[in-house]
Amino acid sequence: MTDNAQSLRDHLLYLLRDGGAHMSFDDFIGEFPAELCAEKVPGLPYTCWQVLEHIRLAQWDILEFSRDPNHASPEFPKGYWPAPENAGTVELWHESAAKFKSDLKEMERLVANNSTDLYARIPHGDGQTILREALLVADHNAYHLGALVVMARILKTV
Repeated sequence: MTDNAQSLRDHLLYLLRDGGAHMSFDDFIGEFPAELCAEKVPGLPYTCWQVLEHIRLAQWDILEFSRDPNHASPEFPKGYWPAPENAGTVELWHESAAKFKSDLKEMERLVANNSTDLYARIPHGDGQTILREALLVADHNAYHLGALVVMARILKTV
């Protein structure tokens, strides 16, 4: 493998694992008071657990699309969010966080595997590559993790 190819993998893994310019998932989970996960922030239509479950569902779908030609994505947008009436619980918070971390590790394995061609089109897709999907996971996770950080700060002061 060329130095550039390994460098790209290393940069992608850093972005997926550590967050770069933003807080890592592990740091956020370690600081978040789980008992607040089902509380709504005034003016927002969802709870922290609902956002966490959303990013978990989206990440799972991207991972499965990336590695399974038989995967069928959920209906959009309904299949990417929990039911509005399910605000979450501490148990669901921990379950969603554990599943999120497990799926993220699987995406990392896919990216780290030297036999994965990051540039090749995914055969069952319409132009996507593993590189694009890994960047999509990192971007989507960072976007919603930022929202969760702000939501947590507000909930801690309410």
